Amino acid sequence: MQYVVALDQGTTSTRCIIFNQSAKIISIDQMEHRQIYPQPGWVEHDALEIWNNTQEVLYNAINKARIDIKEIVSIGITNQRETTVLWNPKTGQPYGHAIVWQDTRTSNICNELIKHGGQDRLREKTGLPIATYFSGPKIKWLFDNNPELLSKANNGEVLFGNMDTWLIWNLTGKSESGIHVTDVSNASRTLLMNLNTLQWDEDILELLNIPINILPEIRSSSEIYGKSRVPLVGIPISGDLGDQQAALFGQTCFEPGEAKNTYGTGCFMLLNTGTKIVPSNYGLLTTLGYKIGSQAPVYCLEGSIAITGALVQWLRDNLQLISKSSEVEDLAKSVEDNGGIYFVPAFSGLFAPYWRSDARGVIVGMTRFINRGHFARAALEATAYQTREVLDAMEKDSGIKLKSLKVDGGMVFNEMLMQFQSDIINVPVIRPKITETTALGAAYASGLAVGFWQNPTQLKRNWAVDKIWNPAMDNLVRDKLISGWKKAVERSFNWQ
Repeated sequence: MQYVVALDQGTTSTRCIIFNQSAKIISIDQMEHRQIYPQPGWVEHDALEIWNNTQEVLYNAINKARIDIKEIVSIGITNQRETTVLWNPKTGQPYGHAIVWQDTRTSNICNELIKHGGQDRLREKTGLPIATYFSGPKIKWLFDNNPELLSKANNGEVLFGNMDTWLIWNLTGKSESGIHVTDVSNASRTLLMNLNTLQWDEDILELLNIPINILPEIRSSSEIYGKSRVPLVGIPISGDLGDQQAALFGQTCFEPGEAKNTYGTGCFMLLNTGTKIVPSNYGLLTTLGYKIGSQAPVYCLEGSIAITGALVQWLRDNLQLISKSSEVEDLAKSVEDNGGIYFVPAFSGLFAPYWRSDARGVIVGMTRFINRGHFARAALEATAYQTREVLDAMEKDSGIKLKSLKVDGGMVFNEMLMQFQSDIINVPVIRPKITETTALGAAYASGLAVGFWQNPTQLKRNWAVDKIWNPAMDNLVRDKLISGWKKAVERSFNWQ
């Protein structure tokens, strides 16, 4: 038997999943890492903690699987995107904590850039609006707030990477032989890569005062980057995809018009647009989906929602309405409806389709009637409403009317949410048998590069339906609920 190892480095945890050729999970191990909040709007991770956890989950997953390292053919990596780490290439030590994608400290930088040319001034090249979400402004903030660091960068003493680059560099030998690369999907989330050339854009680098020598080499999503030195000695690292693109690949959305929605810390809907770059006029992102070896790149439209699953964690940790996340469904089902309240979780501003960094979270419509159950229900419904707004924008931009929505991620086992999601978007929602599609996408990209899998047709055979939810809501009820949601969203604007 032979196996592929997938490392899934997410926002809240790092996982290692081992797959066989039938895409069956052989073993899995997971470790959470700290969420560091130095001040309101700031979110950080300890990159060294994440690297240590990565090694541990690798060891643990292999031990659980009881397989020989010689049976592992390759390693694929998928990662939280945009999260930014700078480190010393000689010592391997990060220059402070990583700045997480949710962090809003770069709002002043973004506002200054927007003043001179508008929020979409870089969209033609990058497919992205200027927003705190992306890596480029985070790098600029680090240099602006530490001029000595910029001097070191100009002297070759700084490397930049998102978490994929950081892990590949460490896995391939650190300062001795570490390979400094990223793939097109991750590079497309920095606000620094040109969608047409698939290279770093020198004009944007000059605008943000970022030295090009700190940036990794941009490679395809499926090729051998190098061999692991630790802890799996000699195993090729041959797959690299941002987490949402990996989920698209794992869901086998290989044809233009196919879409998936991942329900995790945030919520991310991607629509395959093929080899065509489709500009968005309705608040979506144009992004790289994937590039397999020397094949033409595949592009996507993406709707990014900052807070979905994280809202359930907030109910658990900050309000202590529940003791564990799985309890939210029963609490929500204790009431018949939302009782007239809406929860807009704009904790980090609003992403697609609004892109309002000035927005903040609001709960509206409260009366003496409202109880804990209504809070739980409104929190779950917020995910479905946000998805509906992204879907509407996607259909306007692409001209494609979706007939169904493939879903994955931790929240897809919440039956109430999935039914409400189908009701609100008025199309069937389909959950596959393998819901670990993010890790699976990384495994697929890696396995294709070494011939473990031969082609996309072979991968499609592994995909199978687990459950389908069909819409069952009256049109008038749906319209009234959506109208209430839009009114609530407007109340979140102009707080910051």
